[in-house]
Amino acid sequence: PTSAQVSAVPQPGRFRYTLDNDVLTTEQRQFYEDNGYLLIKKLVSDEDIERFRKEFVRICKREVNPPGAMIMKDESLRSQYGQSEKVVNKVQDFQEDKELFRYCTLPEVLRYVECFTGPNIMAMHTMLINKLPDSDQQTFLHPMHQDLHYFPFRPAARIVCSWTAMERADQDNGCLFVQPGTHKQPLKPHGYPQWEGKTNKLFHGLLNEDEKSPKVHLVMEKGDTVFFHPLLFHGSGINKTSGFRKSISCHFASSECYYIDVKNTSQEHLEKELVEMVRKKYNATSVELRDIWNFRARLVQGERINL
Repeated sequence: PTSAQVSAVPQPGRFRYTLDNDVLTTEQRQFYEDNGYLLIKKLVSDEDIERFRKEFVRICKREVNPPGAMIMKDESLRSQYGQSEKVVNKVQDFQEDKELFRYCTLPEVLRYVECFTGPNIMAMHTMLINKLPDSDQQTFLHPMHQDLHYFPFRPAARIVCSWTAMERADQDNGCLFVQPGTHKQPLKPHGYPQWEGKTNKLFHGLLNEDEKSPKVHLVMEKGDTVFFHPLLFHGSGINKTSGFRKSISCHFASSECYYIDVKNTSQEHLEKELVEMVRKKYNATSVELRDIWNFRARLVQGERINL
């Protein structure tokens, strides 16, 4: 339950991307409308972040093995470090890990999420990112992209990402950067960037990115949380420090969103790649994109309607 009394019907007129509520100030709503993101300081407690960090280390050491979680590693470091957090750069789809999934149910996070999605909230996609030190290879540079490229559900305005820094994030350790206002643009074609030997599986980027467009680097302290629209152009730089830059995030959507068919769209090649990966991993013969999302999705507030 949250304190926000929210209507899930898009508001005509001034506010297109936020819903009427008593949580955001008019200035905060206007900032999100104009820029496509909103940064809330010290939203998640140090205590919660330490719990998430401990659970991440347990996953790295294989002390716990959450069903369905995709654990991404830098294979080149495995011989040096074995099973440890020095190898794992991301845990994706942690919805079956009770401890990490607590993040998606924190009342202080859902209170803000509701301002964008309305009262019926699905947690759709979860990630804990551990950006490894990477000054030479640029392996974990994530090119500029729009998250909606990965999602076969709409409308975009009822989807929001909550991304929380688990320690200070700045330009030295590869913080997020955004292009304010780009959430008003349509979904653009994405693909693998032309970097020789430096592309990660499914790290797609905008194909025709204007390198000269102004970027804002989101310098964040531990517990700071940014909420952003799935069409906002964003990415993250390389980690030039010797430490690890951790963050935890979830994409939330209104359960009133609906699935779309991505055939004959710019998302079709992504569907093929993802379905192929899942079929190989689980030795499954018939998997549809919607099946993958049904497996990931969890109701965290209100009632489940479409998703």
